[in-house]
Amino acid sequence: MSNFKPVSASATVLAELMIPSYSNFGGKIHGGHILSLMDKVAYVCAVKHAEAYCVTASIETVDFLASVEVGEMVSLYASVNYVGRSSLVVGIKVMAENIKTKVVKHTNTSYFTMVAMDDEHKPTEVPGLLLQNQQEVRRFFEALHKKELKKYYRKKEVRLKSEVEQREMIEVLKNERCMIQLPQE
Repeated sequence: MSNFKPVSASATVLAELMIPSYSNFGGKIHGGHILSLMDKVAYVCAVKHAEAYCVTASIETVDFLASVEVGEMVSLYASVNYVGRSSLVVGIKVMAENIKTKVVKHTNTSYFTMVAMDDEHKPTEVPGLLLQNQQEVRRFFEALHKKELKKYYRKKEVRLKSEVEQREMIEVLKNERCMIQLPQE
């Protein structure tokens, strides 16, 4: 099993107290700061699994479920959900705890695709993932399914850009909340 690593071998937790300098104009913690923390924890988790330098290739989704307040302790839980040949999908769950009241809330969920790189900055193979419980099997399966959906939607986007005529676009957009004012030809 030397070519495979369990999910637990790279699971990572990053915790940080939210201070006033991280807040936005609305007095809440800036979403960009949370994204930066997510990128850091995804990197650490991916490197622990790959044992190689990793770069962020894409961020599939970032769902902001609740705001984070100044003074809360934010904990980011990351685990490798899927591996390809050189890529890894890292699932991240962000929790915020009000230290005084002990109230804990789930604030964010996200999926980062990381790619392992060799010393020449070329993609390099990563170990397989040893799935040891039903949750890990489900996460791997879901990530595989999302990968297939992503390919499908990419193909559809290419088709839309190349095949759909402007007249078709305008017809579809008639019932939407937009106004089209194109220059006269």
